[in-house]
Amino acid sequence: MAEKILVVDDEKEIADLVALYLENENYQVCKYYTAEEAMACIEREKIDLALLDIMLPGMSGLEICRKIRETYTFPVIMLTAKGEELDKITGLSLGADDYITKPFRPLELVARVKAQLRRYKRYNTGYEADADILEHSGLVLNIRTHECTLDEKPLSLTPTEFSILQILCRKKGKVVSAEELFHEIWGDEYFSKSNNTITVHIRHLREKMNDSFESPRYIKTVWGYGYKIEG
Repeated sequence: MAEKILVVDDEKEIADLVALYLENENYQVCKYYTAEEAMACIEREKIDLALLDIMLPGMSGLEICRKIRETYTFPVIMLTAKGEELDKITGLSLGADDYITKPFRPLELVARVKAQLRRYKRYNTGYEADADILEHSGLVLNIRTHECTLDEKPLSLTPTEFSILQILCRKKGKVVSAEELFHEIWGDEYFSKSNNTITVHIRHLREKMNDSFESPRYIKTVWGYGYKIEG
């Protein structure tokens, strides 16, 4: 069955163009121009990925993202205006998995969508016969069910946060650069973006894990190199 993608943008021409390209790739598209219609769709339909414009009348795309993350783990890609770095950081902090800046190339957007869906399915099906359970000092990741617990308490992680934590756990004791994390997460669709994207996801992970930046129990920053979880 084709994946169902939610597209929300109050600029009708952009929403229609994005929907056209996605439908040409055989995705089912739920297209809306207001946040209210989008929220009703999320409650009614089984959505596999959401494309949210930040600037919407009434409720913003950031607020939609926040509400999505209260219940759902499907990937969220934010559409941001050129140069709105604060919006990008805020979106990632609220649980977005990726962002793309307007004006964008439709084929690049489609590639981003494919990469996010592929990664999300990979981490929900035990892809490549990976070990189902990863454990480290009270941290437990169930690869098959996409569940994470810390000291037996559940952690609600976005797909990107889960991916980062899984990579660091698999490479425990080794330093993983931001560039390597990008490549591991997005696969062939590697796009040159600011390392700030990974930094924000790492910071959000630490907040959820109550992990100290100064004396981390889990994710350690190795200045000039990247990140690691001690072996």
